[in-house]
Amino acid sequence: MTDPVEATGPRERDAWLRVFHEAREGARPLVCFPHAGGTAGLYFPLSAALAPGVRTVAVQYPGRQDRCAEPVVEDVTLLADEIARLLAEGPSGPAPVLFGHSMGALVAFETAARLEHRHGAAPAGLIVSGMQAPYRRPARCLPDGDDEAALEALLALGGTDPAVRAHPELRAMILPALRGDVRAATAYRPGSCPSLLSCAITAWAGRDDELAGADVEAWAEHTTAAFRTRHFAGGHFYLHGFPPPVVEAVRTALTHVTDTTAPSRTRTRT
Repeated sequence: MTDPVEATGPRERDAWLRVFHEAREGARPLVCFPHAGGTAGLYFPLSAALAPGVRTVAVQYPGRQDRCAEPVVEDVTLLADEIARLLAEGPSGPAPVLFGHSMGALVAFETAARLEHRHGAAPAGLIVSGMQAPYRRPARCLPDGDDEAALEALLALGGTDPAVRAHPELRAMILPALRGDVRAATAYRPGSCPSLLSCAITAWAGRDDELAGADVEAWAEHTTAAFRTRHFAGGHFYLHGFPPPVVEAVRTALTHVTDTTAPSRTRTRT
């Protein structure tokens, strides 16, 4: 499998895939996908906590921060096409685990499907968080077409600093990416690539998450390997700042991708 930080084209690679901390040679890559309106920086605390044993690689979607001059990609499958290509084109190395939260769970899932079914390079595991399984329509989604409503909904979920409301410059920076990502998540439908994976899937949600909740268990339908699910204290952004229980859960999930030899179904609550 490829090492994402060695993908073809260093400028292109560096635009999409960010590494915040050095890792030991041969460390397993953990490729992380942000939520709607989110940035690679969401995963900085996780990267710091896991280094140097894990090589955390955070995806930076176009249309935000240092990529703000680029158009937002309003299609989950197009994002997955590009990310899977970058991951597949690098030299041999440990197979990565993919980790996505909210909209990022959908992008991570589609990326995993492309790696396995198009590139012949299945990931070692998939961690999905705060999102219903692809064939389950969300019971509630961020509103599309209304910038103010989308921003207020994200604020209510805890995904954005409330100070943004009072700063027009910050709002102007955040809203284009948020708008495009919400459109991508709302329009997403699976089916452009086979959706049954051979890697283990771990599905998480906050116990008070109105967007995912108990429906994360339906992710079991998308793997022939081990499946585990866990609910954490908190809402949709229970993982904000990556508190110790979440970091330890990531470590455990990374261990399972190498230690699991037979399918299993485990449900844990904390």
